[in-house]
Amino acid sequence: MDEAAGGEIYDASDSTGEEVEEMDDDEETGDTPVSKMTSNDTPPTKVYLPGREGNSGTDDDGIELIHEPSAYLMYHQAQLGAPCLSFDIVRDTLGDSRSDFPMTAFVVAGSQAANGRQNHVILVKMSQLVKTHKDNDDNDDDSSSDSDVADHEDGPVLDTVNVMHDGEVNRIRVAPLNDKLLVATWSSKGRVNIWDMTVHLTSLSAPGTSASHLSVKGLKVEPLFSFSGHQDEGFALDWSPTGQLLTGDCRGSIHLWQPQQSKSWHVDQRPYNAHSQSVEDIQWSPNEATVFASCSVDKTIRIWDIRAKPSKACMLTTHAHQADVNVISWNKSLPLIVSGGDDGIIKIWDLRQFQTGEAVSTFKHHTAPVTTLEWHHSDSTVFASAGEDNQLIQWDIAVEKDDITEDEEVPPQLLFIHQGQKEIKELHWHPQLPGVLISTALTGFDVFKTISV
Repeated sequence: MDEAAGGEIYDASDSTGEEVEEMDDDEETGDTPVSKMTSNDTPPTKVYLPGREGNSGTDDDGIELIHEPSAYLMYHQAQLGAPCLSFDIVRDTLGDSRSDFPMTAFVVAGSQAANGRQNHVILVKMSQLVKTHKDNDDNDDDSSSDSDVADHEDGPVLDTVNVMHDGEVNRIRVAPLNDKLLVATWSSKGRVNIWDMTVHLTSLSAPGTSASHLSVKGLKVEPLFSFSGHQDEGFALDWSPTGQLLTGDCRGSIHLWQPQQSKSWHVDQRPYNAHSQSVEDIQWSPNEATVFASCSVDKTIRIWDIRAKPSKACMLTTHAHQADVNVISWNKSLPLIVSGGDDGIIKIWDLRQFQTGEAVSTFKHHTAPVTTLEWHHSDSTVFASAGEDNQLIQWDIAVEKDDITEDEEVPPQLLFIHQGQKEIKELHWHPQLPGVLISTALTGFDVFKTISV
């Protein structure tokens, strides 16, 4: 395990045993999500399924979860000190579709420090992300020279650069621009900031360079641009490919930011305000430059077109869930939006049938509110979701029902359940590392690749 200022990262596969161990009533569950066990002192084990036989997925079940190493091609965990409940993946110049190990990933996260302590925007480089499982059917010739399997002597490395942030970071998003690393943050103090972190990324990206010395106390950097015109704090935030920004607040208002010359933005003071309650999430259409979607505590999903005046820009509305709609994700290839709500339900919406108010697919496996979900970047039928039940699930909507083998308690589209984190808030697929998922929770970050995707 290597430490850097402000955080640490380690290989989470250094454990043995089966997926779950039933514990006696007088035993205590382990404090860590991955526990070391030996086969000599383990009672009979069985596969654990949250929601079945009284299992809720919480510590109250009286069981200890042990991850099965053979189910993961890679599994690492990282800590950045204070909880960072929002993050985004930073694209790098190392190439696309990288499948070789060890891997490197860059993310930017925002802290939510307790008791008035200093908060930060944290740029993170995770390197030496080694393969944690060697397939048994690999050729012997490959095994002797396969550099994918790490020595584990050095282990994964985490480097950070911290920038001081005024207030907790409610949400953080990276602008998809090639020449600059622009980062937008929603502050708990009601202000939206844009930061230029290009220099910080350069310092972390330099081969053989550790930027840990920059993050001991945090750098004092002024935002490139700030907007305090929202009437309340918020969480909804999304960049368009052209540098436009949308911000939504807890009073139901959405503002559009248009990029200007001289590193500035024009924020339209006329809000999009068709929502009657807090705007929880916003997503630009991946195919239509003037269209975006939003979801709200008012239980609706709305489709907007910025070519119209804000008062007339809401083009489509559907009553999507029976409770707050927390999160949406727009499919990059198909006319589909996936949504998750406080009702624990996931719904797939075909925009060609949006006005009917009927979802084309509904999945109920989460046992608590869904807090995050996202479509896979290249596989148009795969998405991942997570919720307050501490489950992170991989799904494939292309999987059809098998009348012979289907377990009625498990949707056939469910591919994989990952557990071990508590209070999962966000997940993202890495666009340059196929199948790699990164998730953040109150207990830290998980970085992993399963055998299913």
